[in-house]
Amino acid sequence: MKSFASDNNAGVHPEVLAALAEANDGHATAYGDDPWTARAEALLRGHFGEQSAAYLVFNGSGANVLCLRALCRPWQSVICTAQAHVNVDEGGAPEALAGVKLQAVQTHDAKLTPEHVEWQLGRLGDQHAVQPRVVSVTQSTELGTRYSPYELHALAHFAHERGLLLHVDGARLANAAAALGVSLREITTDVGVDAVSFGGTKNGLLMGEAVVFCDPAHAEGFAFLRKQTLQLASKGRFLAAQFIALLEGDLWHRSAAHANAMAARLADALLAVPGVRLTQPVQANGVFAVLPPGAAERVRRDWRFYTWDEGTGEVRLMCAWDTTPDEVDAFAADVARATETAGAGS
Repeated sequence: MKSFASDNNAGVHPEVLAALAEANDGHATAYGDDPWTARAEALLRGHFGEQSAAYLVFNGSGANVLCLRALCRPWQSVICTAQAHVNVDEGGAPEALAGVKLQAVQTHDAKLTPEHVEWQLGRLGDQHAVQPRVVSVTQSTELGTRYSPYELHALAHFAHERGLLLHVDGARLANAAAALGVSLREITTDVGVDAVSFGGTKNGLLMGEAVVFCDPAHAEGFAFLRKQTLQLASKGRFLAAQFIALLEGDLWHRSAAHANAMAARLADALLAVPGVRLTQPVQANGVFAVLPPGAAERVRRDWRFYTWDEGTGEVRLMCAWDTTPDEVDAFAADVARATETAGAGS
């Protein structure tokens, strides 16, 4: 069954598979003490700043939990949106494993502003209240929207003035950078971000994310936290080889830009169908739309996608590095036929 359900559903990019096969030659020292890991870490420093400290982990949940563990003390909290992945899709891991409270703010576009953060700071210094320490934003967001460098700089400046840190959940950071036409550094280190969960899985890797501390002072003891949180890979060269394939050339950008282009194509095609309404601007690789009554059920016979809001019928359609123009056009054509069928039967 063809899928617009998630960019996680896509396969592994052939260039990444080739890198894995090449790394699978003979023995190498375990637990990251190998040439592949050293090269991957150097490439991450090249993309995020030579002063940064980078660590490879298995998955996005692990990367996020580790970032929050590293940046917070037990009495401190994380300010995020109500829609944030750390709030709704980590199975309670930030609270259970990082031991931090999430202060979730409802926003219409899944983005935080300095004003949103300020509303959560009313009890700073009050020993009876949890103390905010980290502002966590998702780039691009769970609604497919993105932060501009200016918006991130404003958040970082506001946070730092009040003794807070800025974390970016960058599961789709590559999509945001490609859409904005900027480097990874320009929307992280250069605008004042303190720590990043940098995603690879949604951008063509088999598995693997990176935790990047733009300020290495925040990485103190992180190697021990990574082991304690079960995110240290014994055969680390296979995580690292994937990041080398992703970052040594422009694969990270090519894959993300293609997924973004397919989402833009899909949005244009759906808008040509009477009754389709987009609910969010298409700024990365996701399309959020309300389809005409009955159309989603008919189309779901041949395509996989998620209903985002049961109350409104809003669906989420995600494009990936391997989404093709033919698939986009075929899906939109099926939506159009389903709409016509529903109209004929009314």
